[in-house]
Amino acid sequence: MLLEVQDLVVHYKIKTGWVHATDGVSIQLDKGETLGLVGESACGKTTLAYGISQLLPSNAYIKGGRVIFDGKNLLKMTMKKDGRLKEYDNELNKIRWKEISMIFQGAMNALNPVQRVGDQIAEAILFHERVTKQQARQRAEQLYNLVGIPVDRIDHFPHEYSGGMKQRAMIAMALALNPKLVIADEPTTALDVITQNKILTKVRELQDRLEMAMIIITHDVSVVAKTAKRIAVMYAGQISETGTTREIFKETAHPYTSGLLGSFPSIKGKVRRLATIKGNPPSLVEPPTGCRFHPRCPYVQDICKTQNPPGLTMSPGHISFCHFAKDLQGKLSPEVFI
Repeated sequence: MLLEVQDLVVHYKIKTGWVHATDGVSIQLDKGETLGLVGESACGKTTLAYGISQLLPSNAYIKGGRVIFDGKNLLKMTMKKDGRLKEYDNELNKIRWKEISMIFQGAMNALNPVQRVGDQIAEAILFHERVTKQQARQRAEQLYNLVGIPVDRIDHFPHEYSGGMKQRAMIAMALALNPKLVIADEPTTALDVITQNKILTKVRELQDRLEMAMIIITHDVSVVAKTAKRIAVMYAGQISETGTTREIFKETAHPYTSGLLGSFPSIKGKVRRLATIKGNPPSLVEPPTGCRFHPRCPYVQDICKTQNPPGLTMSPGHISFCHFAKDLQGKLSPEVFI
């Protein structure tokens, strides 16, 4: 097991109270495996990513849980007594980017606008490895070839790159030190479908070649369908369902998962109206009691409003956090949301 997140609870302190960004989230990842993390905006996906990579902001407090990476408890290294993370930890810095790297959401904002892109990639290499500037430069050039950027663009500034090139540059930077785990947060946001397809294909090729594990975070289920072997569906700071990609798509066992899948068009299936989940995601300052999806669920019963659903095992590795998952599996239809 490369990564194991156990019951991670992260809350943000704001003026009006505490935002329950993640409440008891658990995921596992083997070496070389790809996990897709999907859900609506503000459901806690990025908080989970930052909790793994220890990049949480100063108003984030870890209320419980563990993050075990390659046998090391990362939170034990960095967490203060009050639950916040240290601003700097030498042991963690040896792991971050060298063993865990990240493709940040929105490459346009992730790159330093006043530094040449190639220099930014070389800087990460120089910080972690004992190499000369020339060797770091050569490694950056190899990465450009790897992700399909012309090497003659290496000395250009970010504003001279297209959106797709910036995204590829971020991928190159994330791969600079051959990490064991790459966390890709919305790696294809704001890209056209053709560029998106090229980048996803490139990511999958690189992963197979380098045998690295990856977590792909997105609200677009078509992205994880193309790249991930397993999927975890998040809603309102909790995991709703997790299983293989086939199980999530073909043997859906949670109403939210069904509505989410139904909100995306299929180019192969019959023409139908897209599903629309009524209402809005709940406030995570005062999350609903019981199942957090119950205010929007067409299958809601009284027990859903008061009791938090346990994880029901549908098959080995396929778990649904719905009181009636065993009754609903195979009967769920996104048409109930239309």
